Amino acid sequence: MKKYFLIIFVCMNFFIANGAFAQQGQKVTVAEILGERKEYYFDTDELFNMPAGFINAVAGAGKEGQWKVLKVQHSPSADNVVVQSKSDKTAQRFPLLIVDGADYEDAMAYVKFRAEGGEIDRAAGIVFRYKDNQNYYVLRANALENNVHLYKVVNGQQTMIGERNIKVSSNEWYLLKVIYDGKKIRCFFENTMIMEVSDDTFDSGSIGLWTKSDSYVLFDDFVIQENA
Repeated sequence: MKKYFLIIFVCMNFFIANGAFAQQGQKVTVAEILGERKEYYFDTDELFNMPAGFINAVAGAGKEGQWKVLKVQHSPSADNVVVQSKSDKTAQRFPLLIVDGADYEDAMAYVKFRAEGGEIDRAAGIVFRYKDNQNYYVLRANALENNVHLYKVVNGQQTMIGERNIKVSSNEWYLLKVIYDGKKIRCFFENTMIMEVSDDTFDSGSIGLWTKSDSYVLFDDFVIQENA
């Protein structure tokens, strides 16, 4: 009985401290406590078009990507996914799909991905604290190299700041997640933390999806939770 009372007491104190029990009739929402949350499942987006609420961009060299919504039979939720479909074998080409108007200091983001093709590369990533196509962080998994890397890109120059060798198979769905809070960046693969890095090069920015070269990757269930 004491155990349950302690749990209730702790929860009540959390909500009181965060304003969940508002005074004088003021209503406080979960979003105001936790920050903004965005969820992209692409199931209501028009097929063969770019999903709503995003901006198409490219970093490095090569052609801009062509992002479009497709219906597949093996998606994690419902039927639709988003894919970058324009093939370009330029090695240092990085197509980006950036959330329009977003600006987060601290947040959690995850996406499910399935790497299905690519001769030069077969990589999927989350770009965050994105300033422009020359300045950002990216957490990426590679099905040809069997690893997960964390990079920072400063004035177009890419530097690896974290790495982990891990099995990444083609034609399998995986979950890639990043949590960033101040200088601390925690990286997850299949909900297991695989590295933690400290870096303060960028303090805020937008967020989005990333691929490389001729990678053909399906993305689904892209979720962003801001830390208020």
